[in-house]
Amino acid sequence: MTIDWSHFTPWASLSGGVLLGLASALFILLNGRILGISGILGGLIPPKRSDAIWRLAFLAGIFTSPWVFKALAPSSLLSAPRIDAGVILLVIAGLLVGLGTRYGSGCTSGHGVCGLARLSPRSLIATLTFMAAGFAVVFIARHLL
Repeated sequence: MTIDWSHFTPWASLSGGVLLGLASALFILLNGRILGISGILGGLIPPKRSDAIWRLAFLAGIFTSPWVFKALAPSSLLSAPRIDAGVILLVIAGLLVGLGTRYGSGCTSGHGVCGLARLSPRSLIATLTFMAAGFAVVFIARHLL
């Protein structure tokens, strides 16, 4: 195995992880809720008047943050991701992820970051399942197809 040193980003990954952990901790401390994207999105279907505004604001922040980062970050930190998949494959993948979050009662951010931090056995099983499925898909895609 070799490391692609030109795309190795330990500092960006570390800072992203720290920010996600900090956001998760603040969210549960200030709101008493788990920071799981699928739960936040799912809470809008059907929308409840009492909490729809914060859910919409949170999702708007997720969708607009790449443009804010691009506008504020130095050009040395910007690199376009390369996605070697067509639109149809991306749509299918998105639908499968959505289906998995429904069956798993949460997403990778809810189980992997917040659930594991709370020592939840259910989140440990869900995270191990997510990881095993990801390993299997990469192995099949890289070695068997």
